[in-house]
Order: sequence, then structure tokens, then C-alpha cells
Amino acid sequence: MNASTIDQLPVVVVGAGPAGLAAAAHLVDRGLEPLVLEAGTQAGAAVREWSHVRLFSAWPEVVDPVAEKLLAPTGWVKPDADTYPTGGDWADAYLQPLADALGDRIRLDARVTGVSRTGRDRVVDADREQQPFTVHIRYADGREERVLARAVIDASGTWSTPSPAGGDGLPALGERAASDRISYRVPDLKDPAVRARYAGRRTAVIGSGASAFTALASLAALAQSQDGTHTRATWVLRRAISGNTFGGGSADQLPARGALGLAAKAAVDEGYAAAVTGFRTDAIERDGERLVLVAEDGHRLEPVDEVIVLTGFRPDLTFLDELRLGLDDRLQAPVELAPLIDPNQHSCGTVYPHGVKELAHPEEGVYLVGMKSYGRAPSFLALTGYEQVRSVVAAIAGDRESAERVELVLPETGVCGGAGLFDQPADTSTGGGCCATPTAFQIGVGAPAVSGGC
Repeated sequence: MNASTIDQLPVVVVGAGPAGLAAAAHLVDRGLEPLVLEAGTQAGAAVREWSHVRLFSAWPEVVDPVAEKLLAPTGWVKPDADTYPTGGDWADAYLQPLADALGDRIRLDARVTGVSRTGRDRVVDADREQQPFTVHIRYADGREERVLARAVIDASGTWSTPSPAGGDGLPALGERAASDRISYRVPDLKDPAVRARYAGRRTAVIGSGASAFTALASLAALAQSQDGTHTRATWVLRRAISGNTFGGGSADQLPARGALGLAAKAAVDEGYAAAVTGFRTDAIERDGERLVLVAEDGHRLEPVDEVIVLTGFRPDLTFLDELRLGLDDRLQAPVELAPLIDPNQHSCGTVYPHGVKELAHPEEGVYLVGMKSYGRAPSFLALTGYEQVRSVVAAIAGDRESAERVELVLPETGVCGGAGLFDQPADTSTGGGCCATPTAFQIGVGAPAVSGGC
């Protein structure tokens, strides 16, 4: 197949979430044909799974400008710029209309099971760059299909692969066996069945980022309600409490992001959660109908009824195994991007905008964008994803000048947190540390949080 023929093929976009749909809009704007493959039954399927969580970015920060241009002729009404959408709002008021505008360029119930070069596995060098990509698809009804593509943009995110409770990155001993009492999502306590699961019980929340803050605030609100008496939480952190544990606070240029951390720190006198620092989970044991968390050093926590594991996410790279990706061996992010997003060094506010240069791989024509591009790093903003796809699509279209130009200024100061920081020396003013005997203190969460994911 010659180059001109390959250029007539579509650009396959994996995932119909915020970054994937924005990529498709940019491709249409450039006169290129996208084919968006979404494993879920609806556009924004992953976002809909956290529809109850409120983002800490207002509407202007979660709408891509080129997508907005595509929506304009449809009669779409831009949401109030001063409001903060929930995941459900984002999906219903923006992602679904955008998917509708893209029409049959989107295929639902279409799971990508493999990507390679036509006739070339990852070992073969001969004429590799002259071959189109081949994308294998499995549909919900069991049908399989193979499509050819000129380029592949993987915007499939990391939602389907949450990290486990184990402090070593592996499931804790007994974690799988206790799966009936463990959740890896922020609970929707407005759902009666979910509310009944946590009301009046003690729940261990493992994690130190925005999702953990949200869960703690939600459980605290439940404890204050009539049906939530005796609801309590044990907050399990792998690191010590330090100055940036709760984010940027009032200095955050995303006010709702700062408010979320403050909500997790507020109302100390109420004592809705007992925080345990320097605790790396090694095992989860049964104690009758309850669970006991055991640390690597043998320290055992008081039994709990439920466990919520919010230790981050990691990319699913299995279907990309036949491609030559250049990934950092720690973060599983593109090697040029990894130093910029390393949670040992950076927060949301210190990651500068980036594009095709940082997202390139040895395999030309394949790009990981959106949350998938960050690998295991926790700090991500929708605006970052939109700038990524703008740059990547410009490169695919042959406009290198635009691809290498930065067209975004990000908010500063916010700290999203991440497991990479838990090895900091103990803060003696609060006690605890990664290597210290786990310590507990009381922290109340007396106000509802305005939250979301980076």
C-alpha cells in the first residue's frame, strides 16, 4: 500500500471520552476522517460511572474550543461558565451532544483488542513505516473485525484499571478474596443501595488524592445525617501528613480544587475520620464479617466493615503490545513526558503544557493522549488533554509549526497528590512517615466537597 493510499485511511481514536471526542473534533476540523471506537454502550461511558462526582474545573475548563465550534451549528447551548459540572452533567450536556454531532464516526460496544502494523509484528523492521496500522475490534455481540488506519490515537484512559491496595503495587494478600467488601470507586451515597452499604459502619479509605478527599467528605456528610449515625472512616495513608497533603487550599487558581482539600481538613472537632499515616497495606484479613488491614511491618488496624481503595489508576497496555512504544519504566508514560509529570517532583500546577514532541514514540503515527498518556501519574486536567490532541492532530495533518506551538496556559498551585510522594521524611509536627510506626490523629470533614479528578 503506497503513502497516498494510506493517507486516505481514517485515523482510529480509541475511546469516546473527553480526550477521544476532542481528538475526533480536531480531525474533522482538519479535514481528516476519524473512526472512534468505544468499548462502552454510550459516549463518555467511563465518565458516567462517576456521574455523581463534581469536577473542580468550571465549564470553560472542560469544553474543547474546536469541539465547541463543531457543536455550534447544532443549536448546542454552552453551559453557565460559572458553574461546576458533575460527571453526569459533563456527559449529558457536552460529551453526548458532541458524540451526536460526530454521528456514525463513532462505534459503540466496540472494544479494541489489538493494534499493530499490517503484516508486521513488533520484531519486523522491513518496510515497517510504510505499512498502515491494523486495529482489531471485538463487538459486544461477539463479532470481530479488522480495520486499517493511517494513525492511532489512544484516548482510552485508565478508569478500567484501578491500582490495588497493596503498598508494593500488587494486590494485598486476601484482597481478591475480600472483593465483596472492597470498592475502587468514590461511592455514590445518593444511591439508596450504596448509602445502606456504608451507613452506620466503619470504612477504611486508602489513598491521599482528590478521590480520597471526596470519599472522606461524603462519608462525613453521611455521618451527620439521620440515617448515618455511627458512620466513621479510617483514612489510610502511605505517607506522612505534610504541608501539601491537602493541596493548594485558598492559593489554588482552581478554587474548587483548593476547597476540596480544605473540606478534607476541616471540622477537626467533629472527628469523623481517624487518619493512619505511614501505613503500607500488606494483607487484608477476614475477622468474622469484618476486615482487618495489616501493614508490611505487622501493624494491624481495628476491624472495618468496608474498604474503599483510591490509590490511583494505571494504563492498560495489553492491546498495544505489538507496537514499539517508548515508555518510562516507572510511570509507564511516554519517555519525554515522564520527567514533566513525575509526582515525586510535580503537581498539577507545575506541569507545563505539552504536545506531540513529548508524546511521540519510536512507532511513528501512534499517540497516547489524555489520562492514558500520564501512565501512573495522578495529576491531570482536561485542558491538558485538549492541548495534547490539538498538537497531535496538527502533526498528523502535516502542520508541524502548529503541532509544536503551545496554545495553553494552565492554572497554578494545585497539588493533586500521588503515591510517589509517600517516601518523604516524616513531618515531626504531625507524626508518622513511611518508615515510622503508623500513627493516628483525628480529622473532621464538616463541609460538602466540590470535587473531581485532575
